[in-house]
Amino acid sequence: MTVNPAIYEAFQVIMRSGTVSGAAEILGRSQPAVSRMIDKLEQSLGVKLFERRRGRVVPTHAAHLLLDEVEKLFVSLASLDDFGRRLEEGLEQGVGIACLPALGLDFMPEVIARFCRERPQARVALNVRMSVSVEKWVATQQVDFGLAETPFLLSGFRTRIFADTVYVAAIPAGHPLAGEEVLRPEHLRDHRLVGWAVTVSARRTFDDIMQGAGIAPRQVIESTMSAPICNMVKRGLGVAIVDPFTAWAYRDPGLVYRPFRPHLPCRIALLQPETRGPSSLATELIGQAEILRDEVLATVLE
Repeated sequence: MTVNPAIYEAFQVIMRSGTVSGAAEILGRSQPAVSRMIDKLEQSLGVKLFERRRGRVVPTHAAHLLLDEVEKLFVSLASLDDFGRRLEEGLEQGVGIACLPALGLDFMPEVIARFCRERPQARVALNVRMSVSVEKWVATQQVDFGLAETPFLLSGFRTRIFADTVYVAAIPAGHPLAGEEVLRPEHLRDHRLVGWAVTVSARRTFDDIMQGAGIAPRQVIESTMSAPICNMVKRGLGVAIVDPFTAWAYRDPGLVYRPFRPHLPCRIALLQPETRGPSSLATELIGQAEILRDEVLATVLE
């Protein structure tokens, strides 16, 4: 049996008002139209719902039983309407992100702060992971999108370049190299370096550059992340090469940043699950990230 919900609404209003005319006035319909709706409902159910007595309608036992079910129906419909409103306002949606540390420690928190000013009720989950783990999270659809450094080993996701930029030199303020406009491999010949661990892909590229220049760097301190590297440079432990997003996050009087030549590529891609499109909230959040990306690169690489 298929009955228009408006007929159940008419039935509900008659039960509350006690008259067809009163229900017609509340519903903004004619009395004959409301009567026809009840006739159709009775015909569909195969039971009599009302006894007509002196201009009033008296509900039968079946009508009272039906009213209980109709009340439940309209509570459910109201709940659905509320859920739809909450979806539209972003109250029920969430965005899951997996992000490499270079962007996850400071850049994405600023992006999320800007996003939440527009969507204060939206849920956001930021998972900071090394790039290889970001690949896995996106490929297995555990997040809406990821940000990771290229190249990639896995499949199961779409990619596009988020930032095609270069690494920069981080120098302690007051260091002899702080006065150089551009740092080159030969500048690092006799200076201590704070560098990446051998597991970091940029370390291998940096080593190739130094080897090509015939220089064996004095890399006495290592880390897997640029953030602690910047903190160690600020404490005078050496010179380092770091990504521009971390350089932006660690703007400090104790640090000086300079271009490094030849360019050491820093390519970060946006990863999205291959089998589903982005939600509207994820798209908004990505848009905020792209705006901040442009601000960061203009500031650090100017």
